[in-house]
Amino acid sequence: MSMNKNARVIAFHLPQFHPTPENDEWWGKGFTEWTNVARAKPLYRDHYQPRIPADLGFYDLRLPEARHAQAELAREYGIEGFCYYHYWFGEGRRILERPFNEILASGEPDFPFCLCWANHSWNNIWQGVADRTLVEQTYPGMGDHKRHFEWLLKAFSDPRYITVDNKPIFLIYNPPGIPDTVRVMEFWREMALKAGLAGLYLIGVNYRALGEDPTTFGLDASTWQPLPRRDGHIPWRYLGLKIKKWASTEKQCLSVYDYAEVLDKLLRKTVPKFIDYPTVLPNWDNTPRSGMNGLVLHGSTPELFRILLRRALTLVNHYDDEYRIIFIKAWNEWAEGNYLEPDQQFGHGYLEVIRQELLKE
Repeated sequence: MSMNKNARVIAFHLPQFHPTPENDEWWGKGFTEWTNVARAKPLYRDHYQPRIPADLGFYDLRLPEARHAQAELAREYGIEGFCYYHYWFGEGRRILERPFNEILASGEPDFPFCLCWANHSWNNIWQGVADRTLVEQTYPGMGDHKRHFEWLLKAFSDPRYITVDNKPIFLIYNPPGIPDTVRVMEFWREMALKAGLAGLYLIGVNYRALGEDPTTFGLDASTWQPLPRRDGHIPWRYLGLKIKKWASTEKQCLSVYDYAEVLDKLLRKTVPKFIDYPTVLPNWDNTPRSGMNGLVLHGSTPELFRILLRRALTLVNHYDDEYRIIFIKAWNEWAEGNYLEPDQQFGHGYLEVIRQELLKE
């Protein structure tokens, strides 16, 4: 770590901010994440929509200047690196790959990164429902896992790649979805050693059950995310603190919770017996995508986020420095309302909290 910080903060990074042929076909010419962000409207009194970016504007991730600006801003506030979402649907099929391909090929920006394999099928949740599969996540077999690793090795070998004990960190969004997960993880570890790496440090996104031990899937650690299911349905009933229920019909139900009231539900209360890294959620509001089927955590502020971040720091403070990792979801998930990038309401507020808490003695 380059600074004397209390933790290593890594922010998830979404590459959906540039046009692609697939999005043109599914949603219309020129569609990007900004399309939904810009057309969002408030759905109840005091609903903070639309959310408009400040410093970085409505950027296009095809531009090196935009990628540099993101990296410099993150570095300024003590974020160690980005965890780029990576899509591999089987047989080499990828989506939204251009920004990272160019980051890898150019060596710029000179900012640390790791990858999270977002191994889930794509559906039409951007229309507020999830009743049509657009791209199916497939697992054709060990030959495809070999091909996948050979592609990943290019990233793992980059000097900017984030490591633990010199082992590249690789996150997997849905470990149970991989047939024979343990065998695949062992296979990849063997390939890493044969390629001259020190090994792999494999982290599973633990979004299902708080008690799920990552070692049962052949992983080293987990990070728990209190997230909606991959089919787009919002099973947040366990929060138990809904404050509003709007336009409830058989097909639509906007759920709104108070962010301050659910803080205790957004992180573990105690340290588990296995290695687990907190994922801190600045906010959640997916109504730009899901409309009246969405869920809102209402009233998030930088100071409330500070409370959550401090709790996350206590969950990792017993780890050795290199293992003291906190993930933020996310750097730029604008259409889900969870982002650190400056907006017109709070400016650099959330970033300032990170810098202050990381550098606190």
